[in-house]
Parts: sequence; structure tokens; C-alpha cells
Amino acid sequence: MSQSVVRLKHADRLYIGGEWLPPSTDRRFEIVHPGTADIRLSVPEAREADMDRAVSSAREAFDHGAWPRMSLSERCACMLHWADMLDARAEDLAVAYTTEIGATIRSTRQNMAYMSSLIRHGVKLAEAFAFEEEMPVPGGKAVVTKEPVGVVAAIVPWNFPAHLGLIKMVPALIVGCTMVVKPSPEAPLDMILMAECADLAGFPKGVLSIVQADRDVGDRLIRDLRVDKVSFTGSTAAGRHIGAVCMDRVARVSLELGGKSPAIILDDAPMEAVVPRLVRMSTLISGQACMSLTRVLVSEAKAPALEEALAAAYAAIRIGDPFDETIDMGPLINARQRDRVEGYVATGTRQGARIATGGRRPTGLDAGFFFEPTVFAGVTNDMTIAQEEIFGPVISVIRYRDEGDAVALANDTPYGLNAAIFTEDADRFRDMAGRIRAGTVAQNALGPQINMPFGGFKQSGIGREGGVEAFELYTEVKVIYQAA
Repeated sequence: MSQSVVRLKHADRLYIGGEWLPPSTDRRFEIVHPGTADIRLSVPEAREADMDRAVSSAREAFDHGAWPRMSLSERCACMLHWADMLDARAEDLAVAYTTEIGATIRSTRQNMAYMSSLIRHGVKLAEAFAFEEEMPVPGGKAVVTKEPVGVVAAIVPWNFPAHLGLIKMVPALIVGCTMVVKPSPEAPLDMILMAECADLAGFPKGVLSIVQADRDVGDRLIRDLRVDKVSFTGSTAAGRHIGAVCMDRVARVSLELGGKSPAIILDDAPMEAVVPRLVRMSTLISGQACMSLTRVLVSEAKAPALEEALAAAYAAIRIGDPFDETIDMGPLINARQRDRVEGYVATGTRQGARIATGGRRPTGLDAGFFFEPTVFAGVTNDMTIAQEEIFGPVISVIRYRDEGDAVALANDTPYGLNAAIFTEDADRFRDMAGRIRAGTVAQNALGPQINMPFGGFKQSGIGREGGVEAFELYTEVKVIYQAA
């Protein structure tokens, strides 16, 4: 296994309000590399006093500081400087991501190469966003303005921390909010490196804090009356709790939650094109992605051939050291996640599904948290493995009778984040896409795209991130009326 080293400039400090400050306690998070199960380094753990300091700093900066009162062009210039800093640290960010998550270094390099584009695209969107609009009214005139919502708490998950952190930070900061960002304790490294880049970008004091903390301190953050808005990405169970807390105090909230995304395979779709795409779309970071296509819906006539082809393709996936550039898939993030996946596999077998390939820990990889890519055949949509988010490299092949049945099965889920339809018929795709209850529906591809609106229907969340719609999440509408 590789021993790539993550070097932090402030390994004993927390980034609070634009300063690297000593933590209030000596507690630390140990960063365990999933490929070897060994501890690579440790970072400070923010506790109650640290989070209080971060919120106080953000509140002061919003109420009395320069950031919300700067011009849009001034804020955008600062953001673009941050983008330049991220470009300069792209390799460091990729190594950090692979170290903490176990995603392959090939994929993390690709991911980190476009992080700065999230900022640059946000700046372009802001330049065209209608922050003010004059509207004629009887007896006078009115201006409808969109102003920053205030202090934003952003809670970022462990699976895509840099990306999911940025699609919150970019619109919120651009419109003039101040922020406290809480990375997951499992994966704080790339967010700490992003803080190092932000430190060079010229943000005024208090505007941005990035403080890794455990869930109890995160719960304190969402309850803090000084926080105007909470933006959360994570599990639906945690989202329900956060939403309830925010509604209790009438705080603004947006939620990007789970998924159990269907891929409908129509009979005209060529198998040789479908299978490799399904493999890529269901094994992103070892299947630990909310938008992964984990339910494969196929006609009864085509099902045997697809099950056989998928099983062969999954069995051929090269598993191993994520720092090895020849490897296709690395480990799961930790033992708890591997235990979770093993539990779902056992449940699927007990309920009558058949393992076509995989279903166990791979031989020869005793260290780390590896699990074989797994294909289930003979799945019905009422089975647990078809209804609940597994968050691992496990897909279920489900048979449908006809097109109407396929749409009904696709929609028969509490989630509605992502979907795909594999067909050569564009008109047929467009008709079916209109009947699928999901935030994104793609033809022959993984739907969510960088810089496009991302979010879901039903229990997949509230709000959209990534596009111009994200600015709406971080603004309040005010009408200024002047009588004639």
C-alpha cells in the first residue's frame, strides 16, 4: 500500500473566522486510511467553545463587517483568488481525499482538477443574477431585492467533502453571507486544505470558519439562534432531525439527502454500451454516493443477458490500493460502513435475492475495509435492498413487464434524487423522463452534472444546489416600495 503523506500547514490549529487558532481542548480526530486501516495523522477536534467562537465571529462579520457591504465585484474577486489557490493545491487535495476516503487516486485527481471551476462558474452566474428588479406598481414604484440570508451553517458529509462543501460555500459567500462550515470527522483533510487556500484569498475577518467537529457539536450549531440558515448534505434520517430543529426555531434550511436511483434499460439499448456505463455509475467511490444508480430495471426478456453481463463486468473490477493508478475501486471508508454493506447483503440473500457476483470481502486484501462489487439478481422492488440506501458497491437487477411498469417501479421509492433511462429513442426518453419523480433524469448517462442544479424530490431533500437556483437558497426577498 502507498504511503502518500498529507502535509498540513497548521496541524494543531482550527480555522476560525479567518484565523488559525488553538483549539479549546486537546481532543483530536485520528484519520484512518481505509486501504490499510492504519492511522495516517490526526487533526484537532472542535468542541463547544470553538464552535461558539466561530458562530460569534460569523455573526459579528455579518452584522458589522465589510463582507456583506462590499460590492459584488469585490466579493467575486476574492472568490476568484481562492479558485487560483485551489488550482495550486489540486494534487495535495487529491492525496488528502484518497487518504481519508479511499477513493482511487485517478478519480480524486479528476475531481480536484475541477474544484476551482465551481467557484468560477458561480462568479459567472452571479454576474447575471437579478439581485435587484424594479417593478411598476400603482401609485409609485417598487424594487424587489435579494439580500444575503445572514450567518450560514454548512454541514458537509464525508463522501464528497470538497465538492459538496463548495457548492454550499460558493453561492452563500458570493451573495454576502458569512459561514461556519462543519466537515465530517471521518473526512476533514481536504476541507482543511481548502481552508489553507481560503486563508490566502483575502476574506475579511470572520467571514469563513471551517471547523471539523463531531455530531454533538454539529447539533449545537444547528440550534444556535445566531445562525440564520442551515445547509445540510447527508442521510435522510439526519436531514429529518435537522429540518425539525430548524422549523422549531423557524430558521431557513436546505437539505440534500439520500437516493435509491433507478436505471431503466429499454430493449433497444445496446448491451455493450449499457454495461460499462452502469458499472461506472454504480461504483463511484466504492458505491458511497447518493446519486449512484443502484436499481437496474430491465425487461423480463432482456434480464438474463443483462444479469450475466453485469456479473462478468463487476467480477472484472480491479480492487486494491487506491493509490495504485491501475486500480478501479478502493475500499469502503471504515469498518462500520463495511459492516453495514455486509448486513444488507445478508438481508438480500435471506429475502430471496440471488448473488450473481461478489457479496463478500475479497481474498488477499486482509488489511483495510474492502468489499467485492456485488450484483443481485432476482430482486423485487419490495425487498429491503431495493428500498433502502446501502451506500456500497451493490446493485439490484429488477425485472419489469412493460414501460408503464418500469416507470411505476422507478417511482416506487421514498427517494427521488437521480434516474437514468437507457434508450436510443430520444422522443421515448423525453416522454418517460417527464413521468419519473426525480431531480435529475439522464439519457444513457449519470445525470448530475457539474454546475447544474442538483437535488431531489420526496425524501431526497429540499432545495437545489450547483446552479443559479442555489443563490435563492442563500438570499431573502425584500420589497422596497416608494409611493409617488
